[in-house]
Amino acid sequence: MPGQNLTRLEAEQRSTLIAVDSYQVTIDVTAPGDTFVSTTTVNFTAQPGSSTFIDLIAESIDTITLNGRSLDPQSVFHDSRISLNDLTATNTLTVTAHCRYMNTGEGLHRFVDPVDNEVYLYTQFEVPDARRMFAVFEQPDLKATFQFTVTAPSRWEVVSNQPTPQPVAHDNDTATWQFPATPRISSYITALVAGPYTVTRSELTSSDGRTIPLGVFSRASMAEHLDTDEIIDITRRGFEFFESQFQVPYPFEKYDQLFVPEFNAGAMENAGCVTFTETYVFRSKVTDAIKERRVVTILHELAHMWFGDLVTMKWWNDLWLNESFAEWASTLATAEATQWHEAWTTFNAMEKTWAYRQDQLPSTHPIVAPINDLEDVYVNFDGITYAKGGSVLKQLVAWVGLEQFMAGVSAYFTTHAWGNTELGDLLRELEKTSGRELTSWASLWLETAGVNTLSPRVEVDEHGTITSFVIEQTATPDYPTLRPHRMAVGFYSVDDSDALVRTHRVELDVEGATTRVTELEGTRRPALILLNDDDLAYAKIRFDSESLTVAAQRLSDISAPLARSLVWAALWDATRDGEFPASDYVALVLNHIGRETESTTLRTTLAQVVTAARMYVAPARRKEAMHLVSSRLWDLAREAAPGSDAQFQFVKYLAALPVGDEQQQALRDLLEGTIALEGLTIDTDLRWELLEGLVLSGHADSRDIDAAFEADSTASGAQAAARARAALPTPEGKRAAFDSLVVDTDATNAIARATAQGFVHVLDADVVEALVEPYFESLERLWSERSFHMASQIITGLFPTPLASQELSDAAHRWLSEHADAAPALRRVVVECLADVDRALAVQRADRI
Repeated sequence: MPGQNLTRLEAEQRSTLIAVDSYQVTIDVTAPGDTFVSTTTVNFTAQPGSSTFIDLIAESIDTITLNGRSLDPQSVFHDSRISLNDLTATNTLTVTAHCRYMNTGEGLHRFVDPVDNEVYLYTQFEVPDARRMFAVFEQPDLKATFQFTVTAPSRWEVVSNQPTPQPVAHDNDTATWQFPATPRISSYITALVAGPYTVTRSELTSSDGRTIPLGVFSRASMAEHLDTDEIIDITRRGFEFFESQFQVPYPFEKYDQLFVPEFNAGAMENAGCVTFTETYVFRSKVTDAIKERRVVTILHELAHMWFGDLVTMKWWNDLWLNESFAEWASTLATAEATQWHEAWTTFNAMEKTWAYRQDQLPSTHPIVAPINDLEDVYVNFDGITYAKGGSVLKQLVAWVGLEQFMAGVSAYFTTHAWGNTELGDLLRELEKTSGRELTSWASLWLETAGVNTLSPRVEVDEHGTITSFVIEQTATPDYPTLRPHRMAVGFYSVDDSDALVRTHRVELDVEGATTRVTELEGTRRPALILLNDDDLAYAKIRFDSESLTVAAQRLSDISAPLARSLVWAALWDATRDGEFPASDYVALVLNHIGRETESTTLRTTLAQVVTAARMYVAPARRKEAMHLVSSRLWDLAREAAPGSDAQFQFVKYLAALPVGDEQQQALRDLLEGTIALEGLTIDTDLRWELLEGLVLSGHADSRDIDAAFEADSTASGAQAAARARAALPTPEGKRAAFDSLVVDTDATNAIARATAQGFVHVLDADVVEALVEPYFESLERLWSERSFHMASQIITGLFPTPLASQELSDAAHRWLSEHADAAPALRRVVVECLADVDRALAVQRADRI
């Protein structure tokens, strides 16, 4: 039985049978209870006499009428589908159903603000969850117009894809909004957001002279924290940049941006009605890395208005292209149109780190992955889709040239506006503008998995002159493809100020196992040779022995932030591969991190050194390494410039790893105000982090958490309290956290995420050892009883990775061998978690040498 799944074959067959003209969807959210009334009328054409189905997930169906005849819901509604038989050339279907509000961030999510008990609604439909709100042919290539009519409390804001009309008021303090029909779009980018949201309005002029209304929305209790002027400024910059680069005006009538609670992702590109995670509303100080990430996310979603919304992939196997393009384009726009000029450094530090990790998991897959059904879509929303795809697009731009790439993209938008496409449609346009043959390039880069490693082989004479320079390319036995790389080699030497600066650069094509770089022969060997300078290529890099010594000793002397980030990343990658001892990596970070200036590089590297100390250092040295990191973090916090981003981050990571009496006392003193660091404000969110650090080390308990929650009884406070309770360092505390997600079923997606984060936040991993067996015993039940998002979030979040032990590895291997017939998506989650443990064990063994 299909359940809630849909196969690609079924979708292809359905699209050959029908074409959809329009939907009229009426939603009433005024009644009390857990459900709402949804009425859908859809007009479509079909092959006469054919049969198909429409998708719907509903608690119950009141009526179904097809071409004037009534259908019995009990006979035709099964497995989230309504069977439609004896179709005519033109058809009208009307379905009235009761659908359930969700608290998992899927479908129509309902949230009650604990501050004022106000109700907020928003939709999240990607991939297949429009069917949780209305009956729909749920696949991206069956585009149609959508006309929404919504009845809600009259004092609410009601927002959808089209401009909000004047409501018609009713006598019972409710009103009805009848929105205009959308252009032809896919169902997954339709949207409804409703509630007593506050709004700031503005407008801009599009490149074609139209006035585009802008709106920025948030919950009333969060409105004081939303810096709308900054958001509108970034939006204006993005509009100007993308319209100039794409040479196609913004395709929709207005642009609203709504910050909503308990969101599952960073944002969602609903056409003209973008939703964002509320964590981008900064009620307390955040790192510069988070501020920059919000800018990139705003521009990412705006890029989707063209790439994804105006032109949409035919099926989900090209989902990567949507996300990769938006990730690449938003980084370009951030670097060139905003104050965050080092956006490509951030991209290297965060996105590429994610991509390289994902691409070295057993579950890695080609960028163009086989997507046979919706379950494949779920599990392929990953670092390959976003980060590797974006990295490879950056490589493609280097391969064809930026000007030629943008010209091809513009032609692609113009040719396929309001239609559906496949990868080949874009490649054909790029071949025309660049003159490069891209079929073989696409085959090597997009249809094969794995990451290559590039290493220099350098020979010099007695005078230090390079006599031979060869770049060697290797691949793993499992994924042996060697690929063409457009990349640069940078030479870095010490200048008069004792900094390492670039003194020479060569850009070239690297192909095959070896590439001789004759341009560098006859030049003097520099202090540091850096492959993939400027980060054009997607590949792991290694150093020759002399450069490795210089990199380890003088990393913080490298003047260019992107070059430093490349070196940080290469040394971390070598550590994960067991080539650079984890203990040496810890020492390296602690020696150099105090001089790092880029916030995301700082954030990423601090997270990595904490992981190295907790999981990668040999067990006999682990306590010493953790204490060393914790102690140095406190020193760095006191040494950092007052009020700086670095000072803030060092304190946050000290709270994450409070090992040692002095460090734990420092947390308490900071929390209680008995000591202060100049420029550091202990605001609401930092108080929670300091408290969690004290909980983690056994210096605070449930009573302290309760008192903190009483002082901050907001949604954010509830999540912080849940995380802190789950961090209680006792078997009883961990069991309570485990049961709150596995046994109980009422946790929202946000509380579940926070609880899982606290569960694996440990100083002594033995505290979760007793839950290994219960964890594996719960997997199949969790997978069958929860929605995909909740099940995968809980199963991933509760995996006791911090144990990093052979016993945990054995238990996971045993479960996989005994459950060969488990759902492939479930097995993939376990395989990926296991891979982290097995890698940690291998790195530990390498650190013992």
